[in-house]
Amino acid sequence: MKPVAIFRHSPGEGPGYFATFLDAHSVPWQLFKIDENEAVPAAPDAYAGLCFMGGPMSVNDDLPWLPPIFELIRSAVAKGIPVIGHCLGGQLMSKALGGTVGRNPVKEIGWGAVQATDAAADWLGDIRAFDAFHWHGETFSLPAGAVRLLGSRHCENQAFALGPHLGMQCHVEMTEAMIRLWNRQWAAESAQASESVQTPEQMNEGLEERIAAMRRAADRLYTKWIGGLRA
Repeated sequence: MKPVAIFRHSPGEGPGYFATFLDAHSVPWQLFKIDENEAVPAAPDAYAGLCFMGGPMSVNDDLPWLPPIFELIRSAVAKGIPVIGHCLGGQLMSKALGGTVGRNPVKEIGWGAVQATDAAADWLGDIRAFDAFHWHGETFSLPAGAVRLLGSRHCENQAFALGPHLGMQCHVEMTEAMIRLWNRQWAAESAQASESVQTPEQMNEGLEERIAAMRRAADRLYTKWIGGLRA
């Protein structure tokens, strides 16, 4: 099988559990360190699928790697090569496919429930809600033809599907180490705790159990996604 191309946009926002899942299912993958100025592939044909991780930047920033990323996503979708995005990655997908990305009504940081729509049954089975991890101030609109899979109290569009492609605002790929690392930046990200922003202490409560519960949902989403991979 061709590898899945995984794009990292920030050193602390690697593939996390997504890579663990691929390894467990014998799916090869290749990491592109965009944060270290690795070049974006000119075409998606050498890959079974494309995965885009998170990052602190905005898809609306003037960054040299954004236009080739957008073009790569559009090309993959046109060729039926599955694309998956986590947070910034979901925003990249939305904008590349004609959606918009702008400020969310509130910052959403920490654990929070997401609810599944009726359209999510094909991706999540009987899971109707779960606690996901969040760390974002912007959000995406649904691109044309996409269906909403998940929403939350503080962010209407938490995930969408467009055929075999999955764009997410929430972070189902998180590991305990990633959460503890991100919490080092909490003071810079959050002026104060609020209903939509948890403190590091709140995020760390029952951390192992929360991650285990989220992984049940991640496993469903990722299993559906790899089912569409190109050989």
